[in-house]
Formats: sequence, C-alpha cells, structure tokens
Amino acid sequence: MRSLLLPAIWLTVLLAFPSPLLADNAEPVSAPAFHEWQIWDVKTGRPIPFEELTTALGSLDVIYLGEEHHNRWHIEAALGILRALVAQTRRPTLALEMFGWDGQAALNRYLAEKDWTRDQFLKEVRWEINWGGAFEDYEPLPAFARTQGFLMLALNPPKPLVHLAAKQGLAQALTDPEMARWGMADERFPEDPAYYEMIVKPLRLCHGGLSDEAYQHMYEASLFRDEGMAKTIADFLRRGQAATAPDANLKNGPIVSYTGGGHIQYQLPVPNRVLRRHEGALKQATIYLTSFESARVEELRSLLQEAVADYIWLTPLGAQGAPRRCR
Repeated sequence: MRSLLLPAIWLTVLLAFPSPLLADNAEPVSAPAFHEWQIWDVKTGRPIPFEELTTALGSLDVIYLGEEHHNRWHIEAALGILRALVAQTRRPTLALEMFGWDGQAALNRYLAEKDWTRDQFLKEVRWEINWGGAFEDYEPLPAFARTQGFLMLALNPPKPLVHLAAKQGLAQALTDPEMARWGMADERFPEDPAYYEMIVKPLRLCHGGLSDEAYQHMYEASLFRDEGMAKTIADFLRRGQAATAPDANLKNGPIVSYTGGGHIQYQLPVPNRVLRRHEGALKQATIYLTSFESARVEELRSLLQEAVADYIWLTPLGAQGAPRRCR
C-alpha cells in the first residue's frame, strides 16, 4: 500500500510499493535492521558511517536536504553536515525554503549586521507571511551561517505569487505585473508526467472532495514553487560564488539546499529542474531525512528500493510526532 506524507502547503511524499531489499545479484539478502541515526546509501542498499557520507559530499556542487518540517533532529543533521564541510575547508552557501525572495535583502543584512535584533530581522524577512510558525525551530541554521560567514539564499518565490498561481491557475497568474517584477513572467514550466502524478494523486487522497480545477491549480502552484526554487539555485551557480571566503584557505561551495522532503524526492521537484537549467556538468546529491518508526520498516524498504533519494537518514521523531500520512 502506498503511504503518503503530508508536509506543509500542498507538497506530499508519494512512497513506493513495498518490495524486498535485493543485493546487486538480485538474490534476497538479510538487510541490517533499521534504527535511529542510520544513514543508508541507496545505491548499495546498506548503511554507511557519517564520515563516509560527508567525504562523498565534500566534492559536490549542490547538496539537497529534504526534511520533515519542524523536526529539530533534522536541523541537527543539517548542522552536522555544515560543520563537516567546514572541517573540509569548504565554505558552503545555505539555501533555505523558509525564506522568500522578498526577504533576501533582510537575509543579507542579517549576515552583515551582527547587532541586528531578531524582531527586526523577522519583520524585514517577512517570516510570518512567507513561512510562519516558531522561528526557533529553524533559527540554528541561519545563526550558524551568520557565525561562520556563509552566504544564504532565500529559495522560495514570494508567497503572494504562489497564492496567485493557486487561485487563478498558472497561465493567468503569470500575466500579473508582480510576476514580471520577480522575473517569472517569461519562465518555462516544463511538465513531467511522473511529477504530475507525484503531486496530484496524494492531493486527491489528502484533500478529498475538491473540484478538478482546484487540484489543477494546487498542482500548478507546486510546479511554480519548485521551478522557482530551481531557478534560485541555478541562477546562483551561473553567477558563480564570487564572494571571497574570509579565509584564503577555504573553497567556496557547495550549495546546501534545505527544504521539505517533498521538494527532493525521486529527484523530480527541484534537483532535475536545476539540472535542466544548468549548463555543463553538475555534481549533486539528495539526502532524505525521515523520522524512524518501527511500524514503517516495509515502507523504508520501499524507499530504498525505489530510490527516493541518494541517501536516507533516519532520525528520532520530532516534538510534534509523526507527520500525517494519507492512505
């Protein structure tokens, strides 16, 4: 049975049909037991040490972390990766879904002015409009970037633009002057049948009884957001990480993108769109953060078998408990 995770907004995680974990020779093998804080290499179907993961990540251009929203252990996992990159003399750029483009100037000021108060920052970055909820849940990430002198990217299109797409449909919304202001009026939005199914089928399960037009508009709003986040990353790669690292021994990069898990699964939402936009070779990897529950063993095997990401990192449950799953 497909088990569906419902993150914030509309994006949901479509999990695959359970099937046995197989070795490369297709013979059934006895897999290690799942438990908290394991990191599974999806390609090999085996758990790996943290050090092996971070060694592999150090040479990449983009690292995509997909979280369950407001899970503190996922923040801790992200901080662990950032610290490991610093130890490898890298200077990553932290890209966060929680901030909209209309808050980028405030992010820049937050990094530059160490005496800027939190209340001033949250107002200027439009936290309640673009994300909301307890800022404390996410504060360790921008605070660490501030301390280390990282650049930060606001990943999301401004929330009012997303609402336009959800209300009017994408074609009509793109005619609004605000779309031109933010550089989205002439953007392409290629559709992918697998992406469409991944978004719309869970929407129908999780939000039953809506009209076909409503589902289509919600899908188009998701498409708009994912394409917008991909644009943010691809544009930054195109410009080059020109800022000088504070230490001449540091090497700029990679981009560490931190979003809900629904934006990275099966590479479809954001990673593949960045690849499409990027000219030349691009080294990137996806890490799917998910809370471990003993009742989810078959589901976790499915995630491995169907390659939901390059790596699956099992963590404890967050304070809010297990995410809602639609069946």
